[in-house]
Amino acid sequence: MPKPNILIADDEPAVLNAVYRDLNPRYAKDYKIVRADSGATALDAAQKLQQRGETVALFLVDQRMPRMTGTEFLEKARAVFPEAKKVLLTAYADTEAAISSINKVGLDYYLLKPWDPPEDRLYPILDDLLADWNSSAHIPYEGIRIAGTQWSQPCHEAKEFFARYQIPYQFLDIEKDAKAKLLVEGALSGHVKIPTVFFPDGSFLAEPTARELAEKVGLQTRPAREVYDLAIVGSGPAGLAAAVYASSEGLKTIVIEREAPGGQAGSSPKIENYLGFPAGLSGLDLTRRALTQAQRFGTEILATQQVVSLRAQDPYRILVLEDGTEIVSKTVLITTGASFHILDIPGAAQLTGKGVYYGAAYTEAMYFKDENVFVVGGANSAAQNALFLARYCKKVTMLVRSELNTSQYLTDALYATPNIEVQLGVEPIALHGTENFDAVTIRDKKTGQEQVLQGAALFVFIGQRPRTEFARDVLRVSPKGNLLTGQALKDENGKLPPDWKLAREPMLLETNIPGVFAAGDVRMGARNRVAAAVGEGSTAISMVHEYLATV
Repeated sequence: MPKPNILIADDEPAVLNAVYRDLNPRYAKDYKIVRADSGATALDAAQKLQQRGETVALFLVDQRMPRMTGTEFLEKARAVFPEAKKVLLTAYADTEAAISSINKVGLDYYLLKPWDPPEDRLYPILDDLLADWNSSAHIPYEGIRIAGTQWSQPCHEAKEFFARYQIPYQFLDIEKDAKAKLLVEGALSGHVKIPTVFFPDGSFLAEPTARELAEKVGLQTRPAREVYDLAIVGSGPAGLAAAVYASSEGLKTIVIEREAPGGQAGSSPKIENYLGFPAGLSGLDLTRRALTQAQRFGTEILATQQVVSLRAQDPYRILVLEDGTEIVSKTVLITTGASFHILDIPGAAQLTGKGVYYGAAYTEAMYFKDENVFVVGGANSAAQNALFLARYCKKVTMLVRSELNTSQYLTDALYATPNIEVQLGVEPIALHGTENFDAVTIRDKKTGQEQVLQGAALFVFIGQRPRTEFARDVLRVSPKGNLLTGQALKDENGKLPPDWKLAREPMLLETNIPGVFAAGDVRMGARNRVAAAVGEGSTAISMVHEYLATV
């Protein structure tokens, strides 16, 4: 962790140098000593230290500085570092001003110049003040800080971005933390934009896009090669499993992810039925392990890039990104998975990110401690997140349209958890709230009876909407939008589509374009389980090898 700072300020270079000369041998081992030649310079230095997440233990400033006196500086600096000890350097004639500043700025001590010898007239005083500061100091967080509000969709997206990429962060709520608001105002010249993301190097981004965040933290956003053996679209379990096998077998592989790795599984607080993990593991942990494994074998992971179109240009398959970049590859594997359906009921759109979340229990649960919340959905993902929310929330009510469709161990756990209530055969028909969500109206599907339930948040885990929009003009899809592969490409008469020109039949995971494969939830007929997706992703690589051997 960085050393605390002692900030000294004096407009006379000789005095400033003398203060530094005396402080350095005594305190440099445990503190950084920062010099400023005016009150304005000192204030700017304090604000930059705050933006970098550092702290100031002691201000030692001269009273007679032009344009901003020592007292005036301390008054402003107190808002930046309220816990810092404050010492004023004064001449004999300034003692009255120094005494009055004790009440005005909470001055801890004033020193008369000269202070020789420092062993008698300087060090004992500062030692005592610094010991007092150390006994009660709040050590600042050293990593990335997101300043915003709880009821902001962009702030929620920033938190979700860092969580999915396994990047630690601290969230500062400017509505509840006056210092956090001052931090933002200080960085933006009095303005407030959210989120404002502060980095350990002292820089910040106001209202950043996911691409800006990715580039700032060093994620790859541009392809490094001209041609690849395999381009994988999507980084859920199927895509990451495929990347591990492909790269480990020598294929030049790139993974393109438009949001964050892990897919729906990445938002799962605990997966307990995955082979080899008897105590279970979180979706974030599984994603972290898989990403590390794939990158160790040489896979390129392209972050925050969205594929907008696909075309065949034999012998290559071309993926076009939204910024116009083209990725040329010999084969393509589509593992874009599926997203949760959006609630199409009154109030849902206005309250998204303001207490209504799609997935996201992992990043938001702690902010609803001791509150009543709702989970909409009845499959495994809904159950896993309900169990996770129950650790923090006073009560979790599951709103299930028909019956539970969960693994038995999850069903047992739901009914064994005292603060989880499962309501079957109900559906939400309206959401309520002005600044943020505060209630949901539900309807019993059998009786038609309606009821308004109060709560602080609603988490949605319903439906499967395959992410195939970018390829639907060239690839065959089911009525629900899932990609057709293998024998599913045949019509009712057993004939393959006219655009299949090869003498052989398509392989099990191959689409109607030879060399373009699909695996995981995006494919029609796939099982919606993590292990099944991993199995399909790894199986696809044997088919990629088989295809490459023929071209």
